[in-house]
Amino acid sequence: MTDLPFRFRFRVRYGECDAQSVVFNARYADYVDISVNEYIRTLFGDYQNLLDQDLDIQVVSLTMHYRAPARFDDVLEARIKAGRIGTTSFTLHLEFYRYGDGQLVAEADITYVLIQPSQMAKTALPAPIREKLEAGAPGVLVSHAGE
Repeated sequence: MTDLPFRFRFRVRYGECDAQSVVFNARYADYVDISVNEYIRTLFGDYQNLLDQDLDIQVVSLTMHYRAPARFDDVLEARIKAGRIGTTSFTLHLEFYRYGDGQLVAEADITYVLIQPSQMAKTALPAPIREKLEAGAPGVLVSHAGE
């Protein structure tokens, strides 16, 4: 077993940077989304697996803390672990590090509520989903960065 949580690496693209030549703050919401998508895929398989069970997740809260700038062509590594796991919702904690020098760039906490799409109503986390969230995916690395 490793102490490292799930990790997802991706490269900052030119169009994600602002006039100050750093990643524009709003882009971090996109980074959270793509990172969590890879995490969910790792835990539950294809996203369609959730939908086939009449389950989906919806964002109810996203909090960001910016620590250092990231620039065009930097490789960022998102590290994800579960935070609070409630009855119908769960929070994931993400830390974004610059790959290479290990600088912490940003942190995020995102909370999702589990819903039944057919009812458009929240629903309790089934035991298998809760167990996978609690276990996480320690040591798993997914990279889209080509490093």
